[in-house]
Amino acid sequence: MRRILTWLVAASFAFGPQIALAADYAGAPVGASYQGEAGIGARETFDTVRPGRDALSTSGVRIKDVTTIKGVRDNQLVGYGLVIGLQATGDSLRNSPFTEQSLQSMLDRMGVNVRTGNPRTKNVAAVVVTADLPPFIGTGSRIDVSVSSLGDASSLMGGTLIMTPLYGADGEIYAVAQGSLAVTGFTSQGASESLTQGVPTSGRIAGGAIIEREVVRATVETDQITMELRNPDYRTAIRVVDAINAFAIQRYGRPVARENDLRTILLTRPARLSSTRFIADIGDLPIKPEMNARVVVDERTGTVVIGNDVQISTVAVTQGNLTVRITELPSVSQPAEFSDGQTVVTSQTQVVAQQEGGNFAYVGGTDLATVVRGLNRLGLKPTGIIAILGAIKTAGALQADLVVQ
Repeated sequence: MRRILTWLVAASFAFGPQIALAADYAGAPVGASYQGEAGIGARETFDTVRPGRDALSTSGVRIKDVTTIKGVRDNQLVGYGLVIGLQATGDSLRNSPFTEQSLQSMLDRMGVNVRTGNPRTKNVAAVVVTADLPPFIGTGSRIDVSVSSLGDASSLMGGTLIMTPLYGADGEIYAVAQGSLAVTGFTSQGASESLTQGVPTSGRIAGGAIIEREVVRATVETDQITMELRNPDYRTAIRVVDAINAFAIQRYGRPVARENDLRTILLTRPARLSSTRFIADIGDLPIKPEMNARVVVDERTGTVVIGNDVQISTVAVTQGNLTVRITELPSVSQPAEFSDGQTVVTSQTQVVAQQEGGNFAYVGGTDLATVVRGLNRLGLKPTGIIAILGAIKTAGALQADLVVQ
């Protein structure tokens, strides 16, 4: 009898159902149990969870607006060129020797020899041209380029960019840019006053570059597609997975998505369906993304942005300003009559210190409106609010991330 039981136990392990890996999760029926590598490498058991009734909401943000497909990305291009046709607002060739060298090289290629002369033109400016190469773009397509002055030109208004090759990170030429610049800023200068609005030393050319070489296209026609969140968050990843699976069960009869971590989501493309159509179907599904509790402050401009989920534990805050004013009063000391003394200038220094204090005020709240009312009760300027938020964070009462720019 004991031998029979031993044989049955061994047979159950040898011929029983094999445990599926985590990679097989997305393609299996709902309700199955899986074990695979996850987290920091530990063996964990995953259970498919049927999406709730509210997984497919009718309002929210589209999935394609909060996610990207891994491997589908832009590539940056850069080039060096010349802008001509300026109204005496270009580079001074003596202060910008690279502009003079570029001008001479360009004219040499055109059969004009200016090596022996000393050009004094002010209608040329050296510029750096930048552009982003979109994914899946083909040869002959056009992209926008940005043009920025490299020398001491005062304005690029009215200029024309001559043919400029644009290079990628591998040193190959992927596009060629040329065209008239659109400059939003301007500058006017007189004998004793000048007026400048915007940035006249940079411009843009819409469709100014033609693609001459294609980059290696990303492979998306695969069974497994990886989707990445623009703002990684665990709750947002779960909501995206639930929305996709709720839609997939109705459309394809089985779930197709599984969360990998707070950033990536693994998708299994249904059979006989292209990746383009599959991504288009799930891209329009609405979700409600989660927003981290964060306070962003910019000390240069005094800007304070507080997220909706920021909470401040109840604290007592006071803030006072200390003003020290130092005044120099010059005075003249005259010598006595018929003496050998000299007239000297002396200075009298006056120092005045003034400190404005305030009463303690309670600041705290569980929602954004309460927090804003508590800060406004102090009657501070943006610089004072920035200082207080930093102090509250140090005290441990600010339940959010404080980002100082």
